[in-house]
Amino acid sequence: MEEKVNSYLKDERVEVLMRKYSIPCIISLLVAALYNIVDQLFIANADYLGSYGNAGNTVVFPLTVFALAIAVLIGDGCCAFVSICLASDQKERAHKSIGNSIIICIAVSILVTVIYLVFMDPLLELFGGRVNEQTYECSKEYFFYIALGLPFYMFGQAMNPIIRSDGSPKFAMVATVSGAIVNVIFDPVFIFGFKWGMMGAAVATVMGQILTAVLSIWYLFHMKAIKLEKKSFPLRWDLIKKILPLGATSFLAQLSLVLSMLAVQKMVVKYGALDEIFGQNEYAQIPLAVIGIVMKFFQIVISVAIGLAAGCIPIVGYNIGAGREDRAKKLFTLLLKVEAVVGLVAIIIAECFPKQLANLFGAQNESIYYTEYAVKCFRIFLCTMILACINKGTVIYLQALGKALISTILSMLKEIVFGVGLPILLPVFFGLDGILYFMPLSDILTFIVTAVVIAKTYKELNERIEKRNLTKS
Repeated sequence: MEEKVNSYLKDERVEVLMRKYSIPCIISLLVAALYNIVDQLFIANADYLGSYGNAGNTVVFPLTVFALAIAVLIGDGCCAFVSICLASDQKERAHKSIGNSIIICIAVSILVTVIYLVFMDPLLELFGGRVNEQTYECSKEYFFYIALGLPFYMFGQAMNPIIRSDGSPKFAMVATVSGAIVNVIFDPVFIFGFKWGMMGAAVATVMGQILTAVLSIWYLFHMKAIKLEKKSFPLRWDLIKKILPLGATSFLAQLSLVLSMLAVQKMVVKYGALDEIFGQNEYAQIPLAVIGIVMKFFQIVISVAIGLAAGCIPIVGYNIGAGREDRAKKLFTLLLKVEAVVGLVAIIIAECFPKQLANLFGAQNESIYYTEYAVKCFRIFLCTMILACINKGTVIYLQALGKALISTILSMLKEIVFGVGLPILLPVFFGLDGILYFMPLSDILTFIVTAVVIAKTYKELNERIEKRNLTKS
């Protein structure tokens, strides 16, 4: 049955497969990113919240990304493992891996929620919530309700790649988009109509996450290539040990983003307090709010880059399992080209329309300092998006090839060594502006290493293709 459902992965043109799998994946990831961004859009344009609510949303965002990191560890790992199992006709291991992933996700998401609620105050303070009292109150109100909805959020995000591995990328997309639509509908109702403020934004988000989780549960009982059974759910540590390493790169990529945001937000608060303008209490939240806006735009672009590569995971896994390294190589080339185009479009938008982007997040209702700092942030922070997209696509593609170690090293180099080290180091010499320089510098340094890895990957694929051709002959 699996062969009938999935054999086209080694026969259909890779361009067609990329469109089929990557576009739904991109939309799903964009929608996941837009949950928080949509909240910030409405919050920023509510006159009774403004930049304080905007900054509060920025404080909470890394904590939601940490929850997402755990979800993709489970979901992406299971997706890759199921694809390999189906290619090698191991139906038993496939359905048990999904059952185990479901149980782990539910248990861990509840644990994360408890930890967040118990340690709410120190967590918010850690990410800059104490920049001033108004910002802290906004972040606390928002975080409480977001934390309550984490089990639904994490379950929906973990099941999304698993649904894709079953050959249903469109349903995975629909499940996520449906939740986002609920969020978009109720955000203005709760924020502007009911005047629920940060609570309203959070409740609208959780409602959407619940719908995504419910749709995902429905699909699990209607899978195509795999059928879940009672024996799918007892924990099998031998399977878990194979699943989690395959999702480790996705996890570390998200976790390192959290650590980078932690470093950035701590330095923004520290060096903002030393600034002549932002050191004043009424303007203290502006750098944190603006950095949050720019990083959200960055997150949108990177979601496209990740979606392009993540959509290729089941395609690459199946073709490698089926001995079609030539198709894996062709897909890699196509991926790198498309990633470069995405980065170029992002640069054009950021460099040409920074003020318009800032106005989307309420800049027209704030002081001139808000707009001026936003324009500077967009133009400096995002000037190397081509390299950022290529770096990210390469990391995920290597994961799909089973090269977890080198993929992890590249990811850690970008997000930890450069992503944490540079935001801490550069402000020592350049003050508040130094925080903006870290992103382009980290992209350039990472790409130097990535280019070497890309060349080596092509060489290895060529060698495997040649070896297989000799074996056939």
